[in-house]
Amino acid sequence: MSAGTNKAQQPHEIVERALELSRADGCVVIADEQSTANLRWAGNALTTNGVTRGRTLTVIATVDGKEGTASGVVSRAAVTADELESLVRAAEAAARGAGPAEDAQPLVGGVARSPEFTEAPAETSSAVFADFAPALGEAFARARGGGRELYGFANHELVSTYLGTSTGLRLRHDQPNGTLELNAKSPDRTRSAWAGRSTRDFKDVDPAALDAELAVRLGWAERRIELPAGRYETLLPPTAVADLMIYQLWSASGRDATEGRTVFSQPGGGTRLGEKLSELPLTLRSDPNEPGLESSPFVIAHSSGGDQSVFDNGLPVRPTEWVAAGELKHLTTTRHSAALTGLPVAPGADNLILDGGEDRSLEEMVANTGRGLLLTCLWYIREVDPATLLLTGLTRDGVYLVENGEVVGEVNNFRFNESPVGLLGRATEAGRTEKTLPREWSDWFTRAAMPALRVPDFNMSSVSQGV
Repeated sequence: MSAGTNKAQQPHEIVERALELSRADGCVVIADEQSTANLRWAGNALTTNGVTRGRTLTVIATVDGKEGTASGVVSRAAVTADELESLVRAAEAAARGAGPAEDAQPLVGGVARSPEFTEAPAETSSAVFADFAPALGEAFARARGGGRELYGFANHELVSTYLGTSTGLRLRHDQPNGTLELNAKSPDRTRSAWAGRSTRDFKDVDPAALDAELAVRLGWAERRIELPAGRYETLLPPTAVADLMIYQLWSASGRDATEGRTVFSQPGGGTRLGEKLSELPLTLRSDPNEPGLESSPFVIAHSSGGDQSVFDNGLPVRPTEWVAAGELKHLTTTRHSAALTGLPVAPGADNLILDGGEDRSLEEMVANTGRGLLLTCLWYIREVDPATLLLTGLTRDGVYLVENGEVVGEVNNFRFNESPVGLLGRATEAGRTEKTLPREWSDWFTRAAMPALRVPDFNMSSVSQGV
């Protein structure tokens, strides 16, 4: 069959054909149709733009045996109709060659069917930048007139996922995902400031407002102040809070906690569920239907590992409070790990919200600061100790000194050593929750809404020479 004929195939037809070809005891087929559009710029001028399309097909075969059920997973890109059967057979061979899967469960059953399952995939294009690109050009002109240079990129991705199973599920989810990162630099490159935004469609992104924000920060950096390492009262902006809370969520495995391997393990056995993690009435939650942060309402698992299982594909994802009014409420589980631990089934969702703070902007929190540091973002975050969830990383693109409610200059960068769980326990103020782009994890996790946090003794463990 020609490539042209293959292009005419709709994803739902490929899913159905793969399921028909299956000879395994169970089968899950996931078709991901991806399209992207992007812009890049440097020195106040566009440099490149592009549009891409792609398809990935994942087949999960399950084979029952005397010792249990085995699974085999094979994913391939750009699969033609002639190659479809070989992909299905490869997944079956992988299952037969594997031992029983530890996470084996009956495939999710039911007759759930998305009404749009048989419709063509959604696609993005350069038209997503129809309003953004002219506004960006105007920002270039203002930056040029103000003696600063703008660098950065905008990326928009749309993934239509079609999930079919031998048990009858036919589900679909369309996931738009847009990110904007903007750097402003002084012409001599000695000063730099960063801002980022997450968006579904670039209609809620204002390049002029971002450029104005960066111009103020570059102005702050005209005065340089050297500070030693130490513990400082610190204002963490929403993007930095997001990076820390996302890592906390990724580390909230119910099984690992029950087995005594994480910060959420109770000394002597069990978990810390029900324990107060913060005196502030903060709630950390995920909700697939959160306005502006919508994510898949069912599990999409291309592989098993950690708290994700291919056997859970199609399982509904419910709104979940991980921390409620400061109290640890849930840990992430699959059906398998929930059965092992006695915890409720709680699959992780692809968004994260922290709310419960005061209705105060970051600017208002700065105005109420006697002396402290204001961060821009965190970078190169790595885990040091899973038992305490101690993380290390660097500050980047602007650390500012606040005195008597005003920013008085830029200070050097630092390496930090902190635990997000510890920070929740020591935070004395949380501001207004707003949608934000986590800078460190933006390649993997972009849907977040966080407040700024005030921490009275943030540990800047050493001075960094980074910018």
